[in-house]
Amino acid sequence: MESQEKVNENLSIKAQRDFKLVQRAINQKDQKAYAELMGYYRDSIYFMLLKMVRSKDDAEDLTLEAFGKAFKKLQQYSPDYAFSTWLFKIASNNCIDFLRKKRAHIISIDKKYEDPEGGKRSITLESKGLDPEEEAIKSQRIKAMRDVVQKLKPRYRKLIELRYFEELSYDEIAQQMDLPLGTVKAQLFRGRDFLFNIMKNTIEKY
Repeated sequence: MESQEKVNENLSIKAQRDFKLVQRAINQKDQKAYAELMGYYRDSIYFMLLKMVRSKDDAEDLTLEAFGKAFKKLQQYSPDYAFSTWLFKIASNNCIDFLRKKRAHIISIDKKYEDPEGGKRSITLESKGLDPEEEAIKSQRIKAMRDVVQKLKPRYRKLIELRYFEELSYDEIAQQMDLPLGTVKAQLFRGRDFLFNIMKNTIEKY
């Protein structure tokens, strides 16, 4: 199926490439298109988030979450601006929510961060809790994620549950499962990749 939308000629060549991939992902459910988009921006998103959270583990987790949320909302992307700009916004907003929740990290709202396009941006933290509707949406997302996690193999499912649902550290997971720390990190990394692939294959359901 060809896209009914034309590529915005004002976009850069890279942005036009991304738009075509987005259309393939939406219209043809092309798994390769999802993989290519992630391949282009996974590292830049990861390093941007690493500057914000100062933790490799958290940056890895937040990178996966950013792509998961972006792919679920792919229909909302507009070709009026670059896909990378839209992806950056999702990733940074998700990170801000993470920092607000943890309250263990102190960041300056005046500090500039570099987005995947090379631009400088600042972030603003707003003090507000979730309203009833937002709480309901959050609960639905958690349920959807749990449904997806159930499709993983047992050893990976357990790791994902301990890390994301019980929010244990890597050291705590290693102790609880009696595994070397390196093994936990390696298997959790593979588990996240499996989870990402399942999310891509079931994205239209959520």
